[in-house]
Amino acid sequence: MIKSEAIVAVPNMVFKTRVRDESIGGDNPYRWQDVSTDELFGGKKILLFSLPGAFTPTCSTFQLPDYEKMYNEFIEAGVDDVYCISVNDAFVMNAWGKQQGIEKVKMIPDGSGHFTRRMGMLVNKDNLGFGMRSWRYAAIFDSGDVLQFFPEPGRDDNHPNDPYMISKPQHMIKEVKNVFK
Repeated sequence: MIKSEAIVAVPNMVFKTRVRDESIGGDNPYRWQDVSTDELFGGKKILLFSLPGAFTPTCSTFQLPDYEKMYNEFIEAGVDDVYCISVNDAFVMNAWGKQQGIEKVKMIPDGSGHFTRRMGMLVNKDNLGFGMRSWRYAAIFDSGDVLQFFPEPGRDDNHPNDPYMISKPQHMIKEVKNVFK
């Protein structure tokens, strides 16, 4: 665990999201909606996890589905919500969440990587053909303040590996219980 000295609060941002709106009708009843970090984090205890990309093997096979399965455990341990963020646009995040059957974890699109950059976690993954993406991490927030920060080891551009140890939900449930006991 790292108590981040550099990142002490959630970056002040606005996310470009797509939300279902039945008044639109048709096959694609979604509209744009700006959502601020104040709305997402203000006055709430949040567990955020970030990953390199939607539809990628580790993220789709383990990380996102396991956070969804353990969502109620996190709520019982004291968080108000669990957010998944990735440097993907709203269309990709919505499609991935739908494909994965996600109903509880909130999918947050960081299409341009501005949030990820301000968190100090934007890395170049050109070695995999991804471009700029997030390094895998998890963080615990209370009213927008970073209480604990858990980046995977080895953060570096074009890292040959994709560590997935400390940001696992099985590890983070223990940390959340310690923080909010």
